[in-house]
Amino acid sequence: MSTRREFIKQVSVVAGLGAAAFIGLGLTPLHVQAATQVRWRMPDEGDRHQRAFIAFGAQEAIWEDFTPDVQAAIGLIARTIARYEPVTVFCRESERSLAEELCGTANIAYVTTELDDIWMRDIGANFVIDGEGRLGAVDFNFNGWGNKQQHDKDAQLAALVVDTVDAVYIRSELVGEGGGIEVDGHGTGIMTESSWVNTNRNPDWSKAEVEQELKARLGLRKIIWLPGIKGKDITDAHVDFYARFVKPGVVIVNLDNDPDSYDYNVTRAHLDILKNATDADGRKVQVHSMSPPLNPRKSKFSRNTPDFAAGYINYFVINGAVIAPEFGDKAADTRAFDLLSELYPEREVVQLNIDAISAGGGGIHCVTSHQPVT
Repeated sequence: MSTRREFIKQVSVVAGLGAAAFIGLGLTPLHVQAATQVRWRMPDEGDRHQRAFIAFGAQEAIWEDFTPDVQAAIGLIARTIARYEPVTVFCRESERSLAEELCGTANIAYVTTELDDIWMRDIGANFVIDGEGRLGAVDFNFNGWGNKQQHDKDAQLAALVVDTVDAVYIRSELVGEGGGIEVDGHGTGIMTESSWVNTNRNPDWSKAEVEQELKARLGLRKIIWLPGIKGKDITDAHVDFYARFVKPGVVIVNLDNDPDSYDYNVTRAHLDILKNATDADGRKVQVHSMSPPLNPRKSKFSRNTPDFAAGYINYFVINGAVIAPEFGDKAADTRAFDLLSELYPEREVVQLNIDAISAGGGGIHCVTSHQPVT
């Protein structure tokens, strides 16, 4: 039931940004090179945010008749987050008025740019900090999840985000996406092999080489590898639909109870790995499980949509709140709400109907990203 997106596959090959492109975005070679002289680390998502980011980029070439519904869902998420922290919305110049109408203007800033789609987590910058108050941003060279979808515009967004917030630009040689990264902020990461050790992103890279680069760029001492599964969804099984750190030493894992889902066996394999895992500090990981709804509401989004992503684990932790989905299954929605409330006792759990986005195989975490406070 809880499959991931396999939407329109419009392939375009994007060339890497050269030095001239960096300078055009305000990123001088010196600004870029400064990153190599600093020790960076990616903080936990639950640490204080400076702002959140959203891409108001749905288009009919990809979303077809669902486009207005996706735009409305993006607006709902933006307005909800803005109650707790500032939001920067990237949108096309031609859709600025529509974006303001749906996302609002209270506590929200707008940056106009060209976009292909809405998946801010994957196309945005991956922020890191150092011990001296500096902000860096890693670009993992988005290539449309292995050239599965048009992405020439989205591939340039990470650099634009860096320019917008005046961070140090750090370009990795790896290809990957932010949805494939989960960290505890204290040296431990969780990743799926299916999305990182994959020839559609990183041909000729061994697992050891991928791990070394991720550790260096994100300040990690240990990566817990989950197998994931290749080719079943457009992301090749991003970790943010399978396992999330609540805090150092505590993980919440997706456990699919639909025996007809390909995730049924995958999530059980992940659960076994995590139950036997230790973090970078040698602590045995405490694991909680959360299951997708078996009876989500019937709608035009879930009906006849095989990639409808009804998973609660793709939530977004922000200042004072956890923004999570609900799917119209009262019992399952309540269980998810109660577990998140227990695990995040100092935050308000807010559940939203994001069925239109789920129809494309994603969730709230997929369409958001954030800048940490330094």
